[in-house]
Amino acid sequence: MIPVIMAGGSGTRLWPLSRKAFPKQFLKLNGNLTMLQQTAARLDGLSEVDPVVICNEDHRFLVAEQLRALNKQGSIILEPVGRNTAPAIALAAMQAMKQIGEGEEAPVMLILAADHVIQNTEAFQDAVKKLLPDVKAGKFGTLGIVPTEPATGYGYIQAGEAEYGGSQAVKQFVEKPDKATAQEYLDAGNYYWNSGMFMVRSDRYLEELKTYRPDIFAACEKAMLDTVEDMNFVRVNKAAFETCPDESIDYAIMEPLSAMASANPQVVVAPLNAGWSDVGSWSALWEIAEKCENGNATLNASDGVSDVILEQTTNSFVASSDRLVSVLGLDNVVVVDTADALLVAHKDKVQDVKSIVNHLKSGNRSEHISHREVYRPWGKYDSVDSGKRYQVKRITVTPGAKLSVQMHHHRAEHWIVVSGTAKVTNGDKTYLVTENESTYIPIGQVHALENPGVIELEMIEVQSGSYLGEDDIVRFNDLYGRA
Repeated sequence: MIPVIMAGGSGTRLWPLSRKAFPKQFLKLNGNLTMLQQTAARLDGLSEVDPVVICNEDHRFLVAEQLRALNKQGSIILEPVGRNTAPAIALAAMQAMKQIGEGEEAPVMLILAADHVIQNTEAFQDAVKKLLPDVKAGKFGTLGIVPTEPATGYGYIQAGEAEYGGSQAVKQFVEKPDKATAQEYLDAGNYYWNSGMFMVRSDRYLEELKTYRPDIFAACEKAMLDTVEDMNFVRVNKAAFETCPDESIDYAIMEPLSAMASANPQVVVAPLNAGWSDVGSWSALWEIAEKCENGNATLNASDGVSDVILEQTTNSFVASSDRLVSVLGLDNVVVVDTADALLVAHKDKVQDVKSIVNHLKSGNRSEHISHREVYRPWGKYDSVDSGKRYQVKRITVTPGAKLSVQMHHHRAEHWIVVSGTAKVTNGDKTYLVTENESTYIPIGQVHALENPGVIELEMIEVQSGSYLGEDDIVRFNDLYGRA
């Protein structure tokens, strides 16, 4: 069984913590591991194969680093553009079929989202095991969440009467209902929330995709004919994949397949009651979080202890960053503080956070794209201050990492080492700069920065010039394959 983790979501409803360059699957929202890491760790004891992760190319180093922290590798398939789940799974299935030998059985894919919370790992693994025999026999399997309320934010799966081992035949997939219809589903007892988690043999997925959506199959097949593999990364043909239609697995395969009138249903569901949440909003995160006696939950967005003071405040969610956040005399609110943006919302309105993100986009603002602190494959930088012709950054370079050999047309840079040792290439000279020492990089000078030591390199960079944008970088050589 090959776990396939889809990590391409944007998580806009969890703004300002989740952003385009660092979406929610890479955040620690519910414990000491990120959501992607929790998804991967949940597979321990279930599959001996490291997961295949499908992600945006811009997030490839985040995925690789977070898997490495768990001593996992696996293949990372890079989508040049987002085309929804049906094409993404097709890429994973084709990659899996390429790696099996002649006469070997096609592997089962366990398809998971990277940004779900499942509190009971044992129950999750038991449900997967119940589906496995039917899936090996060629059926499509899905995990249906046992509903706890008449929720209107999820699609539903209606189970039929036929049972196969620990699973049930699927009668139909239904759209998100209104409140009254959702209550009817809850009362009926044979409806489950559609979790978006599936199991299927890779050959069967491709067979049915070719039947129901030959256009998606053809585009993905063409994209996979010309792949480039670099370390664990698998790059597909961009031009071919861009022609692929945007479609979910639900619409492309699961719904038409389950609608077939047949004495031998091809889609089965295993009920899952394991404390599941797709963490689709701040209120959903509040619901699963540990709360105090007043119903309040707190989160530290900077990976430490929450610096929050709550007085006469109830049923609220407060996330702090690097400064004290205090809330007085409020009920049922969400407060999320980051270095460059603050959200204050009524908990009943947090589904509309996406409208704020749309407002930022229309205003050509950057706060929906990245945080003030930006992660790079070599470490990270924090934009501490900026003005008309200057910018100050705090730069952290991990041991052994090296920034690209580069130059800038419009800015000069002054580097001051705070801790660690920097190996600097400055034109035709290479030298070491240690704590409390500095160096100057003139405009147009080819240069590079490296951490040759065993501890993190911390330094302050002061940029000055007529243009300070990140696109004023001409790279001559880069360890990480960036243009």
